Amino acid sequence: LLEKMADIRLKEAALIVGVVAACYWNSLFCGFVFDDVSAILDNKDLHPSTPLKNLFQNDFWGTPMSEERSHKSYRPLTVLTFRLNYLFSELNAVSYHFLNLVFHVVVCVVFLKVCKLFLDNRSSVVASLLFAVHPIHTEAVTGVVGRAELLSSIFFLAAFLSYTKSKGPDNTIVWTPIAVTVFLVAVATLCKEQGITVVGICCVYEVFIAQGYTLPVLLDTAVQILRGKGSIPFSMLQTLLKLIVLMFSTLLLVVVRVQVIQSQLPVFTRFDNPAAVSPSPARQLTFNYLLPVNAWLLLNPSELCCDWTMGTIPLVESLLDVRNVATLTFFCFLGSLVVFSLRYPGDSSKTVLMALCLIVLPFIPASNLFFPVGFVVAERVLYVPSMGFCILVAHGWKKLSNKSVLRKISWVCLAAVLFTHALKTLHRNWDWESEYTLFMSALKVNKNNAKLWNNVGHALENEKNFERALQFFIQATQVQPDDIGAHMNVGRTYKNLNKTKEAEESYMIAKSLMPQIIPGKKYAARVAPNHLNVYINLANLIRANESRLEEADQLYRQAISMRPDFKQAYISRGELLLKMNKPLKAKEAYLRALELDRTNADLWYNLAIVYIELKDPTEALKNFNRALELNPTHKLALFNSALLMQESGDARLRPEAKQRLLHYVKEEPQDANGYFNLGMLAMDDKKDTEAEAWMKKAIRLQPNFRSALFNLALLYSQTAKELMALPVLEDLLRYYPDHTKGLILKGDILMNQKKDIVGAKMCFEKILELDPNNVQGKHNLCVVYFEERDLIKAEKCLVETLALAPHEEYIQRHLNIVRSKIASLGATEQSSLPADGTATAAAGEKKNSFQNLKEVKSEEKTTQTTVDNDKGHSKSKKRTEKNHMDKETAKKSTKEIKDIEKKRVAALKRLEEIERILNGE
Repeated sequence: LLEKMADIRLKEAALIVGVVAACYWNSLFCGFVFDDVSAILDNKDLHPSTPLKNLFQNDFWGTPMSEERSHKSYRPLTVLTFRLNYLFSELNAVSYHFLNLVFHVVVCVVFLKVCKLFLDNRSSVVASLLFAVHPIHTEAVTGVVGRAELLSSIFFLAAFLSYTKSKGPDNTIVWTPIAVTVFLVAVATLCKEQGITVVGICCVYEVFIAQGYTLPVLLDTAVQILRGKGSIPFSMLQTLLKLIVLMFSTLLLVVVRVQVIQSQLPVFTRFDNPAAVSPSPARQLTFNYLLPVNAWLLLNPSELCCDWTMGTIPLVESLLDVRNVATLTFFCFLGSLVVFSLRYPGDSSKTVLMALCLIVLPFIPASNLFFPVGFVVAERVLYVPSMGFCILVAHGWKKLSNKSVLRKISWVCLAAVLFTHALKTLHRNWDWESEYTLFMSALKVNKNNAKLWNNVGHALENEKNFERALQFFIQATQVQPDDIGAHMNVGRTYKNLNKTKEAEESYMIAKSLMPQIIPGKKYAARVAPNHLNVYINLANLIRANESRLEEADQLYRQAISMRPDFKQAYISRGELLLKMNKPLKAKEAYLRALELDRTNADLWYNLAIVYIELKDPTEALKNFNRALELNPTHKLALFNSALLMQESGDARLRPEAKQRLLHYVKEEPQDANGYFNLGMLAMDDKKDTEAEAWMKKAIRLQPNFRSALFNLALLYSQTAKELMALPVLEDLLRYYPDHTKGLILKGDILMNQKKDIVGAKMCFEKILELDPNNVQGKHNLCVVYFEERDLIKAEKCLVETLALAPHEEYIQRHLNIVRSKIASLGATEQSSLPADGTATAAAGEKKNSFQNLKEVKSEEKTTQTTVDNDKGHSKSKKRTEKNHMDKETAKKSTKEIKDIEKKRVAALKRLEEIERILNGE
């Protein structure tokens, strides 16, 4: 390429670079707008974690080419450059816009080289400058997705330049440039489909420029051969051989391209291109009228619009439509140029012919000539055709400037055109600053396009300005009453505003506009995939009502019947079936979705949740792991798989569980749940200091974190820091006054450590107010009565407690102790023993008995403490472990005491239950 550009002067290249920089510097301040969102922000193919092979299996937007919803736009090399941008700057828009600017500079410089093949040096610079500043290019240069045009154009022009070197001395064939041309054509096509049209330009160049034939000469030669009066000249045979090689390679590329799209054209709706689904003659008249519309945009780019679909250009439905005059005028002018360029020899006709080829041939894929496209007019597809237009203008300017009378005027006009175009381009770039500015600028040009009203609404919706967004969505439904998407937008916005009734009404209108069921009809060919979301949105809305779950399921099934490959319908239905407590059917739905997309980490995660519902933790963990293989940063999979490992009780899994939780808190540093569960893991590993640190961090992030507060208090009580536990319990009970376990633990510490019988009594009485049948609270209150030396009340209390839990032996034992004490005290009072010694003994006996019961109760209470744990599942798992000990009835050996203590600590370390709500919608 550098060799081919060797005759370009440095000052010419510098001039082009300076002009492009002056016109497009402000594009660096623009963000990702319109199609950039799908191609960049939502495209997983840009992420380094996505295998490179996916770029060659998916379309431009990251959708597998095999899926019917794919747009079939196959541009892997363009996506590869996006991926390189992401590798260096992730989603920093500046780098993407800067690279587009660089590519536009390269195109302008290479285009200058092409111009010099047909124009003089001065005219070539004029053509290149006009191309550099033309406002029609802002969509291709300032819009990031326009990079497909830029890259394809670079290799398009390079392929043509290479082919111009295929003619050797004495008209011999030089095959190396032809081979390079074929390669560059393939590369251009992998950047954007229109790259293949350069082959047609090479063929025209070969016949009419390189060989110098004119149409009359070719016709005369053909007639002579057919009459048998002559033979095919050798030079013509050589030309035919070169053309056959070119056409065969092109045919091969076409076959490969058809195989890539699996012989399926993309599905477009009547809103994308209304003329494509219109009857004759409206279809033909409208398609023909679009040609002068595009030509006018090149000639007068004063009113530019980012979206020309829907009602932007009304259909030409009659021969009497005045717009047909424009069509007729355009074809007359184009025809005269074609006749001039093909009929007459000379440099001027050759220049015009090549300019016409650059205008017409690259535009053919967007012309609806062979297949319908998904737009009415698209400014970006005029990027290459504008090259031919610029050559025509420069050639005409050259003719005028050579005349002494018009020389000054021609220079003034040229300067005015370049200056005004540069200003327009600079101003137009600011329209691409944000989606709101872009679509508002489009509405100034065209108010009959419902899509533009919708897109302004989307931009406001993204800013959470739902009230104003609703106004634009409603206006879209008024501009285009049969626009399904507009009614869906209205419904979604009403839902965001918590106006459920209005949302359902809007969704029902959208649903009524969907095609009706026709037996044997394939819906996929008639229904846009995004329109099927009306069933999903409506079902998601009504399933909030428990009485309408079956109705919601019916809507999901209806969507699936219309498109069996509608993955989102299976996903949403699986979530609903889980809610309906039908895990087996949910499993079937997710497995069906996985048949359609096995690379979706969310699907594997959801299937893991189903296996948890089915009480199969082993399979659940396998599916969590599969989700993490596909997406190592999948937050919910990291969190819930770690908790599942923790719950398994397998100490070998704890290191991995810890690593996943650490990864989770790195991804979600503000989620207190991650730190809390790290604390619980540390408690399991008996790392008390570490556990305390994690718990405190969780509480700092969420001061009212119920489980963290209770378990931190429990940790202190286990590590002989009971007094440190009290302020933590005070915080817990301030937020949750009815926390039974917190009240029990606080009462226990007050009674045994602080000797605050009154405070302990208040705790236990509070428990019985909340739950009169709470055995543990009532039993501890009985102990308080004993501490207060009210044996009769203690006996009555224990009798009531035993009635609540007749199978609890420790309550019966304690009741026997109290009764024994009552009997002993009664016998003492009836004896006539010496006052001092007997009274002291009696007091001592009473004290000993009281102390014995207190120790028993203290130990009994502590071992009964229950702590619940939620492992991120939808079902609660509550376990209560009780160890009953009575120091008065049995003496324990040191080993037995240690064993009991281990069991007690294990029971205390049960995690508090957390409800994890999965985001399924």
